[in-house]
Amino acid sequence: MKSAATFASPDALFPISLLCLSGSWGGLELNTVRFADWMRERGWPVQLINLPDSPIAARATEMQMDVVLLRNPWKAADVPAAGRLAKILRDFGARALIVTRNGDLGMAVLCKTLYLPQIRLVYQQHMQLGLAKRGLVHTLRYRALDAWLAPLQQLAREVREKTRLPAERLHVVPLGIELEKFAHAGPTQAQARAQLNLVLPPDAVLLGLIGRFDEGKGQAFVVEAVAKLRNQYPQLQLLFVGESTRNEGNEYREAVLARVQELGLADAVHVRGFTPQPEVAYRALDISITASTNETYGMVTIEAMATGLPVVASATGGTLEIVADGRTGLLFPLGNEAAFEAAIERLLHPELAAQLGQAAKAAALATYSHQQQCVLTEEVLHSLFA
Repeated sequence: MKSAATFASPDALFPISLLCLSGSWGGLELNTVRFADWMRERGWPVQLINLPDSPIAARATEMQMDVVLLRNPWKAADVPAAGRLAKILRDFGARALIVTRNGDLGMAVLCKTLYLPQIRLVYQQHMQLGLAKRGLVHTLRYRALDAWLAPLQQLAREVREKTRLPAERLHVVPLGIELEKFAHAGPTQAQARAQLNLVLPPDAVLLGLIGRFDEGKGQAFVVEAVAKLRNQYPQLQLLFVGESTRNEGNEYREAVLARVQELGLADAVHVRGFTPQPEVAYRALDISITASTNETYGMVTIEAMATGLPVVASATGGTLEIVADGRTGLLFPLGNEAAFEAAIERLLHPELAAQLGQAAKAAALATYSHQQQCVLTEEVLHSLFA
């Protein structure tokens, strides 16, 4: 296998299109834009196909990427949209179409089946499968794929168990992160806290949960647990960084903040909005928390690990593969306040916190670099034309 820093030779590059017709803005959409930009930097002609007026289209346009807009009101059965997609791909000269959102697979398969059989169709998985998908519709849809990229071994096993995808088309390609900006020199902890306008007691231990306000992210759980912990450890402070889930209102965020007031935590809980520089937030922390009910992949967890932070995370989803309990972080059973509190207590010992942080950083750097994702994806793309 090539080194993760290896670039594809110029004569091996061909136009690729990425399809993501999402109106939301979260990890999937952000990862799609990042990946497209990384491939562009490596010399690939890249086109993004997005919904009009979508955050992902706006972000890609800001980055001066090649963006084409497409609507598909009839979703998987949208034959006219599949025809428009085929024209977009032909005009660009795309040889491969990478689909990053499961909901767009139906139309992409329709496009290939009816209009563009020569296109190589690749699914870049970002979410868990959920229920088994071994019925006729899903079997035919998945067999139209030339490659399926699963980001974790655990998710690849799930694909093998829950679908009839031919085994040779399944590849494990971890989703990448620009780890350098988290792992290498940046602001000191004091500087980072100043940039975030955090005024903390001199002995403060700052816990942080970075991610959008959403019931699935666990902010409410963390507030309740930290309130109890502060009875014994009043030096604990808590930082939330993120906005409400787009298009889903602010009710959950407002409920969490109201609970903060009820518990008398107004001076100990700090809230900041979305930041394009999450590395600053990580550097402000002492301990990173992932309390999600089911984090498929956990980019925030990996970013925290790459920063060298000790991580306390719920033992669910992809986190079980990303965090090695007791070696690169501490896991707790989902919703178990006592176990969460015990994990935080353990990390108040600086030696253990430093040990776990160092091991986490090494593990993240070895596995989840964005260059590694690009190299492995390039190998799959080239194999489709071998």
